[in-house]
Amino acid sequence: MESKQERTFNAQAFLDSAGVARTIVEYRPADVIFRQGEPCKSVMYIQRGGVKLSVLSKTGKEAVVAMLGPGDFFGEGCLAGQAVRMGSATATESSTILLVNKAEMGRLLHQQHALSDRFIAHMLARNIRIEEDLVDQLFNSSEKRLARTLLLLARYGKHDAPVRAIPKVSQETLAEMVGTTRSRVNFFMNKFKRLGFIEYKDGLKVNNSLLTVVLHD
Repeated sequence: MESKQERTFNAQAFLDSAGVARTIVEYRPADVIFRQGEPCKSVMYIQRGGVKLSVLSKTGKEAVVAMLGPGDFFGEGCLAGQAVRMGSATATESSTILLVNKAEMGRLLHQQHALSDRFIAHMLARNIRIEEDLVDQLFNSSEKRLARTLLLLARYGKHDAPVRAIPKVSQETLAEMVGTTRSRVNFFMNKFKRLGFIEYKDGLKVNNSLLTVVLHD
């Protein structure tokens, strides 16, 4: 089983090495990293901070499709032949993003097996997440979807701490991610707080007990 140290080496340390042609950009909260429809020319890696991926419909309705954090890749569609960005990426907090040109990323994936393995694992995990999101939308209530979203934002299962702080996110954004209204999100958040599933001390924190909402039939 791959250790945390190996994952960090394969991605963070390797991409940050002097032998890799890349650009490092700092973003402030709410800064747009790229917009839907812009040319798709590079793969990006989050060194620090957080990123929101969203899609805008022809009628102007926005849907949040993912909230990413340190160690995540995004913008990889260029490697599959996408000429333009299919969605937008926005910094949710002060972030450091590493940009690797499409051609350079392709070269690295062919030559560096450790990076290739890490990237493939990322893509498989992303596909599994998309499938789970689809099942979630089709079969689960908005309460369960919200609970699952909060656990994912807290990166449930990736840490040992029983209480996990999540990135700053508005109830409007949560509503877009869950596919419901802000008022429903507010109702369930108050319910979760009352039952001790979440806390608001020093930011929003998620307790492992919230998993009972997801597992309950």
